[in-house]
Amino acid sequence: MASRRLLLQAAAAGALSLALPGCTRVDLSAEANGGSLLDRLRQKGEVRVGFANEAPYSFINSEAELTGEAAEVAKVVFRRLGVPNLIPIPSEFGSLIAGLKVGLFDVIAAGMSILPKRCKQVLFTNPDFIAPAAFLVPKGNPKGIKTFAEVAQQNLRMGVLIGATEKDYAIANGVPENMITAYQNQPSGLEAVSTGRVDAFSLTAISLRDVLGKNPGAPLEVTTPFVPEVDGKPQFTSGGFAFLPDQTNAVAAFNKELADLKQSGELLRILRPFGFTEAEMTDMTAQQLCAVPEA
Repeated sequence: MASRRLLLQAAAAGALSLALPGCTRVDLSAEANGGSLLDRLRQKGEVRVGFANEAPYSFINSEAELTGEAAEVAKVVFRRLGVPNLIPIPSEFGSLIAGLKVGLFDVIAAGMSILPKRCKQVLFTNPDFIAPAAFLVPKGNPKGIKTFAEVAQQNLRMGVLIGATEKDYAIANGVPENMITAYQNQPSGLEAVSTGRVDAFSLTAISLRDVLGKNPGAPLEVTTPFVPEVDGKPQFTSGGFAFLPDQTNAVAAFNKELADLKQSGELLRILRPFGFTEAEMTDMTAQQLCAVPEA
C-alpha cells in the first residue's frame, strides 16, 4: 500500500514538473462570464481532484480509495451538481496551487486553509470547517508550550508541514525562521518530535489528533487547541475548496450545495467519522477569510 501511494505521488510530481515548463500547451486562458468549468465537468461526468494525501482531509485509504473530510464533501457536492466521478490526483501540499494553475486538476480538495495570500492566486469556496491550531509535544509537555509565544520565548525548535500556515503564524509571533523545519507529511513531523529533532510539531488540532491516534504507542500528546493571533488579530484556520479565479459559476454552484448540506445537518454527518464535531462547523465565508489581515 505504501509503495502504491509513493508511486501515485511520484507520478503527480513528475506530471507537475513536466507541466510547468510546458504550460503554454494547456489552454489556461481566463474565461469570461464566470467560466464554463461546471458545464465541461458535467459533459465528461468527472472532476479531477488535487489532494495531498493528508488525513483526515483527503487521503488514500487501505482499500486504495480516496476518502477524508474534503474528499467526501467533494463527492457529495459534485454528485449533486451532476458530476458523478472524482479522479484523484495526488500532490505535495505545497505544490497544489501550482498544479491547479497548470491544469493538472480542476479543483483542490485538501482541507486547504483560506488565507489572503492564497486568495490572490485561487478562488475559494466558503469553508466547510474551522479548526484551531495545536502542538504535538512529548508527553507531559515539558516545555509548557501553549502558543507560538512560548516557542519564541524559549527559542525552541519547531516543525511544520510544508506549505502550511503554521510557519507564517510562528514567524509573526517571533519564532526565528531558522528554528522552523518543514516536513513533507504528518508522520514525519511525529517522528521528528519522537526523536527529539524538534521540540514541537504544529498543525491543526484535528490533524494532530488523527496522526497520534494512528500511533498509539508514541510517547506524545496534543496540546490544548488555540486560535493563533497576529498583531492581536485572530487567524482562523478554515478549510475550503480552491478553483481557478475565473470559475465563479462553479464556485457559486458549489457554495449553494454546501450551504444546503450545512443547513440540513448532513455536512456534520459527513465529517464526523473523520474527527470533526459541532465545534468545527462554521458560517464564515471565503470573502470574510480572504479579508483577514495577513500574518
